[in-house]
Amino acid sequence: MLRLAAFYLNMALAARSQAMANLTLQQSLSQQQTLAPQMRKSLEILQAGTLELSQIISQALEINPVLEDATESLSLDEAAPDPDEADSLEYLNATDDDWRDDAIMEGKPAPWTRDDESRRQHLYDSIVSPMTLQQHLQQQLDLSMVDSDVLEAAKTLLGSLDERGFLDLPATDLGIRFGIRPEHLDAALQLIQSFDPAGVGAFGIAESLLLQIERHDGTDSLEYKIVRDHLEDLARKQYPKIAKSLGTTVERIAEAATRIGRLTPNPGGDFDSTGNPYVLPDVIIERNDDGVLEARLTGEHLPNLRINNFYKDLIGMTGMDQKSRQYLRDQIRDGHNLIRSISLRQETILAIAHKLIEHQTEFFSKGPRHLRPLTMNTIANELGMHGTTVSRAVAGKYILTPHGLMEMRGFFATGYQNQDGTEVSNAGVRNAIQQLVAAENPEKPLSDQALMKALAKQGVTVARRTVAKYREQINILPSHLRKTF
Repeated sequence: MLRLAAFYLNMALAARSQAMANLTLQQSLSQQQTLAPQMRKSLEILQAGTLELSQIISQALEINPVLEDATESLSLDEAAPDPDEADSLEYLNATDDDWRDDAIMEGKPAPWTRDDESRRQHLYDSIVSPMTLQQHLQQQLDLSMVDSDVLEAAKTLLGSLDERGFLDLPATDLGIRFGIRPEHLDAALQLIQSFDPAGVGAFGIAESLLLQIERHDGTDSLEYKIVRDHLEDLARKQYPKIAKSLGTTVERIAEAATRIGRLTPNPGGDFDSTGNPYVLPDVIIERNDDGVLEARLTGEHLPNLRINNFYKDLIGMTGMDQKSRQYLRDQIRDGHNLIRSISLRQETILAIAHKLIEHQTEFFSKGPRHLRPLTMNTIANELGMHGTTVSRAVAGKYILTPHGLMEMRGFFATGYQNQDGTEVSNAGVRNAIQQLVAAENPEKPLSDQALMKALAKQGVTVARRTVAKYREQINILPSHLRKTF
């Protein structure tokens, strides 16, 4: 704990020294240029999520030859350095044992060889990037047997699709802008709208829904007529009005509405390259065999970095020119700083996790409803850190708890005091609202006023406007839109 506090205090003092340097001695500019990148890198690593940290480590392994992954390295017979050359190790400003003590994983060193680099590069090159929507549609266009004019028009339309698969302008406007003849434009649009996934090539959600329904149920289906003529009434769940207009029953409209709800408003969503369907927890909190909550870091998939002993020994050998020696010295120092920053990141996150166990015991035992109000400054003061350090450390981090995966920021929130004097967080209130709505009669959904009264019976006093705000935050529709028929 003291090590963490001292580290961040030194960083703050260094930053202050740099600011003063700009106003005093010119020779201290070199200190700013060497310290600032190191501090920025440490903060970057502290703030990085697990996947981002994995990328940082992989990049470091590529560009820094003295770093190696202890999990991949092969054993090497270590040769003791020549006693006459031992004094030259002073160039490192540390002994060989100092560097070994700072390695994340202990083990026998391995040489850095071209074969190691080739295997690693082959692994990186073997990673297949996910196919984009444009590539998926282009493949289908390449297999289409159409004349050249229609093909060129289709390529133009493909270039005008957004990430959802929708046209950014109506097709007629695009035809005018790019000088496409109407007959070629119509044929190209019809071709694209026949591609997979269903619903692409539309101008807006309504047209996309119609394309999806047409492909599966045809234009004479009840669903098609509802979306074409009564989409606004459908959104407001005005089933009796729609039933009267289409000459059918409310029950049939409700069944059709359920089927329409299964359609996608985002046909290109499965090809979103910016989306990340995988979230890796940084910490796992669970009970041990004695029933005591424990926190442990994940990271089995992360490379275990260490400095290759071959280069540490090489730098002390005679016959190396000064430029090469300085290069190796800089690379070893950068590697050492990276290992130390990663180690401090892990210590910081684990220390915060231990404090969360102390403050949120009720949550881990009983669930989200019992999440207590907690601020980052409270944790920061207890750990001897600054509040911004805790904020950076928890940003983008996840904890796997007995109640599921949860973002670390979710443990920090203000809240309310129950009538019995206990406190409940904003997240706890939102969870209570969610449970009330889940248990309500769908034919008589609870209004915000009714939710407020139900919360009051549970001892939580909040205003109706606050209930409405929390309801919107958890994507629950107003009562008149939740009503079923």
